[in-house]
Amino acid sequence: MLGSFSTGKGFSTGDTMVRIPITRPDLGDEEKTAAARVIDSGWVTQGPKVVEFEETVARYVGSRHAIATTSCTTALHAALTVSGIGPGDEVILPSLSFIASANAVSYCGAKAVFVDIDPETCNIDPEKIEDAIGPKTRAIMPVHQMGLPADLDPIRDIAKKHNLLLIEDAACAIGSEYKGVRIGGHGSIACFSFHPRKIITTGEGGMITTDDALLAEKLKRFRHHGMSVSDIERHRANTVIVETYPELGYNYRMTDIQAAIGVEQMKKLPSILEKRRRRAERYNSGLWEIPHVRVPRIPSYARHNYQSYWIELKESAPVDRNTLMARLLERGIATRRGIMAIHREACYRDEAVKLPHTERMTDNTLLLPLYPSLTDTEQDYVIESIKQILGER
Repeated sequence: MLGSFSTGKGFSTGDTMVRIPITRPDLGDEEKTAAARVIDSGWVTQGPKVVEFEETVARYVGSRHAIATTSCTTALHAALTVSGIGPGDEVILPSLSFIASANAVSYCGAKAVFVDIDPETCNIDPEKIEDAIGPKTRAIMPVHQMGLPADLDPIRDIAKKHNLLLIEDAACAIGSEYKGVRIGGHGSIACFSFHPRKIITTGEGGMITTDDALLAEKLKRFRHHGMSVSDIERHRANTVIVETYPELGYNYRMTDIQAAIGVEQMKKLPSILEKRRRRAERYNSGLWEIPHVRVPRIPSYARHNYQSYWIELKESAPVDRNTLMARLLERGIATRRGIMAIHREACYRDEAVKLPHTERMTDNTLLLPLYPSLTDTEQDYVIESIKQILGER
């Protein structure tokens, strides 16, 4: 039976009031069983399941190597550091991103240089990058925001012209495609997240993909305290191996428990993507005609995974973004503000930085509930609630 619409907290299906979260991971018995098998095996830290997960992700995105880490933040830190980014260097990236993007740069002792976005995509504007390049610039870090691929070709051309590294913050972008090729398979370094709000999850976790075999080996040592051999190599050896620590490293190891969950999540990925894309199309169909709302526009070069679905409130809207979020919450619908503007946060604030498109989008956008188990009834309730609050019903 379809739920009846109400202005109360949540919507009613009989006597039950329903609350709609911003997201819900697609986890089930397969993940439970896989994790239990690892526990029963006695090898729960980084081991054979991590290798299997890495190989699975590498095959999927089309890269030669994948290196698992504890998060996308640590993946970015590792990728930047092992690529030679250090004190005094500058890395160009968008301010419209989660603060972890800039933090990873800061962890290296480098400086984050912020560039404005293309408001149509919420991704870094390639036309603004060259103006930000200076003598200390060493890398460009495009962010595939909310899973929508940045326009990589012009960014790659700029990086090549100025001899800069290209490191993709692909935290949200597993399964997305740029010009028919999956993100992670374009030859540069890409870093993914498996946080519960991402497309697939391992609880926490990250992955670096690269075609560079030497870089991959350095990254594997870096995530394991700089150890000269892995635990798997030592355990499989027929002779005693005494490890050494020739370089500085960190403890950024993923566990086999997490990796076992990740392997099962990768099996579900095609289905998850299909469901999320269908949900996004339903939002588009239900919301595009509201005069106070702008829905996402997807460029022809991109296939979006819809890690998040955002709408922008126009100036004509009868309420502001925060009021809309509060009124939706009163109805049992969780939302989140649009992506933050890092340059406004205290640790990165610089009054000289002017990024008008970034500031407009972070002030006027919000993220709507989107996950594979979201039902038609729940989604219709979200759409109808937005229409009611904005006076379109």
